[in-house]
Amino acid sequence: MSKTDDSADDSSVGPQRRAGVQSIDRAVAILRCFDGRSPELGISELARQTGLSTTTVHRLLAAMQKNHLVRQTGTKRYGLGPFLLQLANSGAIPRTFREAALPFMTDLRDEFDETVGLHEYLGAGHRIVAAQVESHQELRRTYTDIGVPIKLPHGGPGKAIWSALPQEERRRYLAEPIEKKTEATTVDPVEVERELDQARARGYATSKGQRTVGIYAIASPVFNHTQKVIGAIGVSVPEVRMTEERAEHMGQRVREVAWQLSTTLGATEEGVHALVPDIRLG
Repeated sequence: MSKTDDSADDSSVGPQRRAGVQSIDRAVAILRCFDGRSPELGISELARQTGLSTTTVHRLLAAMQKNHLVRQTGTKRYGLGPFLLQLANSGAIPRTFREAALPFMTDLRDEFDETVGLHEYLGAGHRIVAAQVESHQELRRTYTDIGVPIKLPHGGPGKAIWSALPQEERRRYLAEPIEKKTEATTVDPVEVERELDQARARGYATSKGQRTVGIYAIASPVFNHTQKVIGAIGVSVPEVRMTEERAEHMGQRVREVAWQLSTTLGATEEGVHALVPDIRLG
């Protein structure tokens, strides 16, 4: 859990504004302490997890309770408040991965006029294509296997997800035999591991005809509030329209958009790097 500094260090704003921003940061740090395993916490526990003094935590909790951000559940114990539930049910917050991703997918499609796919990690070494926003061009990638499980080694989106898994899980899948889908499919585990290392360093994975002949795919992993990878967003391009320069530019943009989506879903750099320290984000 992150520590929240008790002192302000931003000299670019006035003391009153700085204090207000600091209070918001501290309140958010308190809210982040609650989860399914810790639905109720006491003042001492919150102080320990946030690095704040018990006096500061008590003062913040009083203000948060007044605004229904937290509720008192017992003597000096607190849980999340009803206002957060109201926000969750207001329709202002996307309810599904697909719903949250569609605006980002559409923006990417409009920027490059290439098909953008949303890929969801199923666990057990598989993903699915969950949604697509198609290119307007006559020659384009169209996914016809939406919802069908696909193994992670097959294609850029799968490798983007694979590269973002914790090391133990990542290596477990490397020990499994890889089916050769096309002549370009990488099956040597040493070479696959090199590709995954490269994907983490760049923040995106690529594949050239490794699942579908003639298709160049670029994809970046997407994370949510658990700080774990839940899928990937990717652009699929006919190889005849892809150049080295375009691939590099597209990779950077896909990485940026994937991280924007991830932060919308609650991911933080600190949280993701706690699980996958060497991955490039944003």
